[in-house]
Amino acid sequence: MQNIISPKHETLNENQIAKTKMQNDKARFKNEFKGRVYKLALDVIAFMEQLPMEQTSRIISDQLLRSTTSIGANVIEAQAASPRKDYTNFFNYSLKSANECKFWLGLLRDSSRGDKETVNRLLKETTEIANILATSVLTLKGRK
Repeated sequence: MQNIISPKHETLNENQIAKTKMQNDKARFKNEFKGRVYKLALDVIAFMEQLPMEQTSRIISDQLLRSTTSIGANVIEAQAASPRKDYTNFFNYSLKSANECKFWLGLLRDSSRGDKETVNRLLKETTEIANILATSVLTLKGRK
């Protein structure tokens, strides 16, 4: 006896395949994003090691370290959040930290305390991360 699949069953199967692919793509994107945020924190730490050891640079770099590491900490914390509202709030905190990070990097660059090329690279990555976070927050709030 031959196994015959109805057109409706084929469509359902195609939909399931598409849904699984979308879920896999989403999971891969989340993992890549967490990796980018983590790498940014490592890059900022390495950058800070190159700054002058005077008081102003130390104070600004302390703030930079706090804001940069806060981005990743809140992204990770969002994973454990149950209600969508909590998840959204953690992403919103990450976005605020990313914006703060851009401020401190700009100050270091414009006060000639850090290598401009390195700061611009860090600013570019921070801006891209902030844009992803902002889009995510808007999507989570249903405003996209």
